[in-house]
Amino acid sequence: MLFRAIEPYRHGMLDTGDGHQVYWELCGNPDGKPAVFLHGGPGSGCSPVHRQLFDPARYNVLLFDQRGCGRSRPHAGLDNNTTWHLVADMERLRTEIMGADRWLVFGGSWGSTLALAYAQTHTDHVAALILRGIFTVRRSEVQWYYQHGASELFPDLWEEYLAPIPPEERHDMVQAYRRRLTGNDPEAQLAAAKAWSRWEDSTITMLPSARHQQSHAGDQAALAFARIENHYFVNDGFMAEGQLIRDAHKLRDVPGVIVQGRYDACTPVRTAWDLHRAWPQARLHIVPDAGHAFDEPGILAHLIEATNRYAATGRP
Repeated sequence: MLFRAIEPYRHGMLDTGDGHQVYWELCGNPDGKPAVFLHGGPGSGCSPVHRQLFDPARYNVLLFDQRGCGRSRPHAGLDNNTTWHLVADMERLRTEIMGADRWLVFGGSWGSTLALAYAQTHTDHVAALILRGIFTVRRSEVQWYYQHGASELFPDLWEEYLAPIPPEERHDMVQAYRRRLTGNDPEAQLAAAKAWSRWEDSTITMLPSARHQQSHAGDQAALAFARIENHYFVNDGFMAEGQLIRDAHKLRDVPGVIVQGRYDACTPVRTAWDLHRAWPQARLHIVPDAGHAFDEPGILAHLIEATNRYAATGRP
């Protein structure tokens, strides 16, 4: 289903000028259709498998590790790390590295959040959108997954997520985790990072996946993932409440496709439905036997279909 594994034909670091070095890479055909891939988290970083979502003969794809994660530096850095810093990074990458006037923007989970924020800000430079596992950082979405909601589906895993937090602080889990993830106790910081990461890694697929459960098993990966995610969620994604749904009308002339797992416990289908109602020009696929992860078979099939269709017709 995925395309063959490839290596970048060019890569480097973007100096943001405010303390960050952002890793980027170009893959595929230098003369192919310009596209950018936006990873999740925030804080996950890109993986070689993400390159395989695009036909390397027909696409010129830019992938980058967002501020503070993956190969970008400083590791797990929170200063000058907001949604709008990332949007600005994308514009510099588009003009300085890709050299494209318009490109396909592909993002899943947090990547869909960033894709929407970018597209609503720089609509003229977006040729099309492919979005998966829609997340818009509304307070209800964060509360569902980190305070109460998904906890009812995974009570056994929820106990592990609760463990680093004393009972008297559990009324606001995101803030309680922030105190530990940004505190001065390295052991408490790492314990919190591991528990936060395990909760997400264990619940993003419809059926248990040993591979996904190891996504952020390493200390450094867990720290970047947990610290950056928590930083964004404490700050409401650095957006007004409901902003991305409110401003979806700006995308009415942008072709798009939304792929959503019916049993996505991480970013429930409600948000994809709200986005589709606000942006009815996009096609919505609700995959009946899938959760959140991009490589669950039904989700992956729709994503590959969308990239192939865009390569052939200019519409995903």
